[in-house]
Amino acid sequence: MASVHPPKISTFDVAGMVNIDTKGCARPVDVYTETEFGLYMSRPIVGRPTAHWIETWLLPDLGIAVSDWWWNPGHERDQDFYLDIATITRDGPRWVLVDHYLDIVVQQRRSTQVIDVDEFTAAVAAGLIDQAGAEAAMHATHRAVAGLATHGHDLDAWLADLGVRLTWRDRDRDRC
Repeated sequence: MASVHPPKISTFDVAGMVNIDTKGCARPVDVYTETEFGLYMSRPIVGRPTAHWIETWLLPDLGIAVSDWWWNPGHERDQDFYLDIATITRDGPRWVLVDHYLDIVVQQRRSTQVIDVDEFTAAVAAGLIDQAGAEAAMHATHRAVAGLATHGHDLDAWLADLGVRLTWRDRDRDRC
């Protein structure tokens, strides 16, 4: 069984232009954009040798956060998007994400894989997620996997069917 840790909590402070990560470190945010369906964040990654930038969309109605990691050379991963299954709440300009351990790796138009099931079941067994939270996480996971599979593992197509259009930074424009 996986080692059990408390749920990871991240705060997205739009007014303060910071993202308080799961370790409690306030990270400066380059861009926040609020929409009717969620919140977009774009910021540099500090102190991580494998990646240098992250873009994340919080989609509270779907119970997911969609991230696109910018990997450093030699650390690339065969993934296009990483979905965290989470409860996302908003209190004024602050959005709070409570991670529910389950994650989905999307290889755009190729495959979808649920990961960290061992962490999820260990957290449920340890009482770190209550029954209602566990059930919500399972429903969000199944809804995402079914939606992605129905749309040929195309995240944009699935979300477009739900009226959600995600936008991302232009990596070519941002290259030095």
